[in-house]
Amino acid sequence: MARITFFEKPGCIGNARQRALLAASGHDLDTRDILHEPWTVERLRPFFGDRPVRDWFNQSAPRVKSGEVQPDALTAEEALGLMVRDPLLIRRPLMQVGCERMAGFEQEKVEAWIGLRPTNRPVTDDCPRFEPGRR
Repeated sequence: MARITFFEKPGCIGNARQRALLAASGHDLDTRDILHEPWTVERLRPFFGDRPVRDWFNQSAPRVKSGEVQPDALTAEEALGLMVRDPLLIRRPLMQVGCERMAGFEQEKVEAWIGLRPTNRPVTDDCPRFEPGRR
């Protein structure tokens, strides 16, 4: 299986579910605190591939939810600059296997990339605190 560098926000319930699925699928994780990594624009950019800038952002981040940061209005350079200064804005998790990188946890994409065991309920990068029907 894969050796994954997994950048998370410590204490995040969603990241804990993602880690649990990866471990149960036989992957080895090197877990790191996304908030205390020494991010640079050059180091962060490859995680987003060809996704639109909007998809680079953690939609649950307070500055995004409040409207202070509007991902649709930003260039790639502006977005990266904001994220380097405020890592809470970065869509989580960031994952790296060898030279390949991914932002966010879309179960189908992770399955195709490194393989996952089946689950009864999808595991996503949506914040469980904001799932429909939860308070």
